[in-house]
Amino acid sequence: MASVAVHIDRVSNTLTVWFGDPASEYICEETGKEVILMKDSAGNVVGFEKPNYRVPDSD
Repeated sequence: MASVAVHIDRVSNTLTVWFGDPASEYICEETGKEVILMKDSAGNVVGFEKPNYRVPDSD
């Protein structure tokens, strides 16, 4: 079974999701829709980052 790692940075308002090993990141590509794809050397997406992501405050 594949693992997924999710990291929410409340200071910089960034959501980062890894589908694979973060150490395999080789290049990043901006999609133009405020999403950054992290790819390995073969061009496979191993994660993505969503800037300007805010978690609503809980009551």
